[in-house]
Amino acid sequence: MKFRYLPMTEQDQKAMMDTIGINDLEELFDDIPKEIRFKGELNIEEALDEIQLVKEMRRLSDKNLNIKEYTSFLGAGVYEHYIPSIVNHMLLRSEFYTAYTPYQPEISQGELQAIFEFQTMICELTGMDIANSSMYDGPTALAEAAMMSAGQTRKKTILVSKTVHPEAREVLKTNAKGQNLTVVEVDEKDGITDLDHLASLYNDDTASVIVQYPNFLGNIEDLTAIEKIAHQGKGLFIVSSNPLSLGLLQPPGKFGADVVVGDVQPFGIPTQLGGPHCGYFAVTTKLMRKVPGRLVGQTTDEHGQRGFVLTLQAREQHIRRDKATSNICSNQALNALGASIAMSALGKHGVKEMAAQNIQKAHYAKEQLRKQGVEVVYDSPTFNEFVVRLPKPITEVNESLLAEKIIGGYDLSRDYPEKENMMLVAVTELRTKEEIDQFAAVLGGVK
Repeated sequence: MKFRYLPMTEQDQKAMMDTIGINDLEELFDDIPKEIRFKGELNIEEALDEIQLVKEMRRLSDKNLNIKEYTSFLGAGVYEHYIPSIVNHMLLRSEFYTAYTPYQPEISQGELQAIFEFQTMICELTGMDIANSSMYDGPTALAEAAMMSAGQTRKKTILVSKTVHPEAREVLKTNAKGQNLTVVEVDEKDGITDLDHLASLYNDDTASVIVQYPNFLGNIEDLTAIEKIAHQGKGLFIVSSNPLSLGLLQPPGKFGADVVVGDVQPFGIPTQLGGPHCGYFAVTTKLMRKVPGRLVGQTTDEHGQRGFVLTLQAREQHIRRDKATSNICSNQALNALGASIAMSALGKHGVKEMAAQNIQKAHYAKEQLRKQGVEVVYDSPTFNEFVVRLPKPITEVNESLLAEKIIGGYDLSRDYPEKENMMLVAVTELRTKEEIDQFAAVLGGVK
């Protein structure tokens, strides 16, 4: 038996052909001129049966390195963190993993309440007034914030620091092109945004200033100084932030940010080969009606009982492209729920402790690397990532690390040509003293 997934039999095919009046399947393509049709056989392998297909897919998957068998010091936007076991127990309940769009509140109260709790926790972390029900991921949330700033201010220029994640900047540029906006990148100096360059670029057409906190190089930006520049005109101040870091760092809302975005992957969401993850989007009250995506509100029914509804926006607001604040009309509800469960399980003290361990272990790693003669490039305060310089290309260094069952850091020369031989190292709460010591020893031996 071939165990084919397609259930059509030869009899089914013949019945279909008789019904539509053809004698050969080639007649289905009569409208396509013969001179442009492909002739011959496609250069693909024969179809496998189910048993052989599973074996082949397992063989291919076994080629991947994984963080269960290898120790990882790779971050750059996706991190290996502790995930409480309760997260999967809750997510695998069919009421959640089969839930779709909660447009009918009378039958979607559980889903709506879960989203409402997510919004509430994001507001507490970021210090903002209102958060939406989630975005696809951090980079698209950042792009949406920039588009919103242009609509709100009626300005056309977006100033974004080069210390913002390179992939997020590319997503931003793609979105900006469709809206005829100009994206101008602000130089970095000593691992943080160059304030003089930012001030020189700011003008009457600036819609927003975008920075990352902590930034892509791991350093913590001076949000107080950047806010003064961002708000000297009518531009908005947008901050992309790792939500776990906000367990200890002063939240962007306290620095006068208008919009705070990011990815909640550090809370309860596995690395998952880079996705899917879940973006968050939080704003001040004055921008409440400009927020893209969904908002869940709390209300009471006619009997005075607590209830939840989608509020402030109709779906048509996103479908009608000519009048839409945004064209996103969905969200990452399941991943947002996972983040909510993780944050609830950890609690305020747990989130703070987890953030503290990231700082402490990254600091310990810096000390051990310096003892091994490895240069730590920047002196700025960091959260859980930092940059080191090595005497040979990072691709070669990472090959040496793999031989020791270690996944090395990110090669910064991929996005910053001037940062040749520099590695972005991530150290989370899951790294042990022994793992950090081994990592430092291997890097110290690189010649």
